[in-house]
Amino acid sequence: MIETRGLSKKYQDTVVVDKVSLQISKGGLTSIIGPNGAGKSTLLSMISRLTPMSAGSVEIDGLDVTRTPGPELAKRLSILRQHNESTLRLTVRDLVAFGRFPHSAGRLTADDQQHIDEAIEYLELGDYQHRHLDELSGGQRQRAYVAMVMCQDTEYVLLDEPLNNIDMRHAVGMMQLLRRAADEKGKTIVVVLHDINFASCYSDHIIAMRAGKLAYQGTSEQIIRSEVLSDIYKIPMQVHELSGQRICVYFRQF
Repeated sequence: MIETRGLSKKYQDTVVVDKVSLQISKGGLTSIIGPNGAGKSTLLSMISRLTPMSAGSVEIDGLDVTRTPGPELAKRLSILRQHNESTLRLTVRDLVAFGRFPHSAGRLTADDQQHIDEAIEYLELGDYQHRHLDELSGGQRQRAYVAMVMCQDTEYVLLDEPLNNIDMRHAVGMMQLLRRAADEKGKTIVVVLHDINFASCYSDHIIAMRAGKLAYQGTSEQIIRSEVLSDIYKIPMQVHELSGQRICVYFRQF
């Protein structure tokens, strides 16, 4: 379980995340939603220890992330940041292999190679695995970075806006893949999403943030409601039932 207590981040006089306390149970897919500037990415970054916290605590299965040795934490939790750039001219396979570093320390074994093969296959990157990243489309590169994270083979997988630079077809494919990883591999997936309908259709649990605070949390049925979403985003929202899914329609009144 991931547990935060009074988690806060402050830059000079600006509070970005304000005393957030929550629990994310093992298994399933949890989405973090909210308007720009709500603190979603900063929250995820503090949970993974990429960003130092100003106050509060984070525990992963009872381990304090600030005190747990890096190699041990990296075997439990992996993260894909919102912006990923490499100055090295890597092939897709080279990039995915970096996900094995916590296990191999750079000395890849046959078991590591098998994990690399599985991650490349899982993300449908076999045709591109020997191409360099700068030869790929933005969506293909994004899938390669997700493959690297999946190759790390951690129980907890944190993804900050993994649908960036991906067209509609590949966005659906990405969400289906994450759903399968939760269901078939028993992963605990935590993902920052801007698309409310993806959060609605694929999530077991939704965390909604606003102005750095935890505004709501619950199941899709509890969060994907007109009154809740209108309060979070401060625009009129309508929620309709379509083929068993709760679909949000938003508009502005003039």
